[in-house]
Amino acid sequence: MITTTTRLRLQNICDRIAQGELVSLTERVYLQKFAERDRSVLSWLNRAQRKQQQGAVTGLDKLLIDMDLGSCDPGDTHRRGDDLGEWFGNADPWLRRD
Repeated sequence: MITTTTRLRLQNICDRIAQGELVSLTERVYLQKFAERDRSVLSWLNRAQRKQQQGAVTGLDKLLIDMDLGSCDPGDTHRRGDDLGEWFGNADPWLRRD
């Protein structure tokens, strides 16, 4: 559990990350320390990083960001050619059947 002042400080750092503003290394280390221990802080950090990379987002993408779904890695996106059928194509027959 984190104190109110710590929470506000961490959220301020996340807001600045999301807006692309300058964040010192000391602040990033401080934020990462809490993100490793607290899932809420990790969620704030992931959301801020996605917002920074994607900019202003609307529609379904905004919903995914607000629900903290998806990856922070910009290279980790769905490719139209990907198909689960191909992925399971070489699986054992019992797995393909189910």
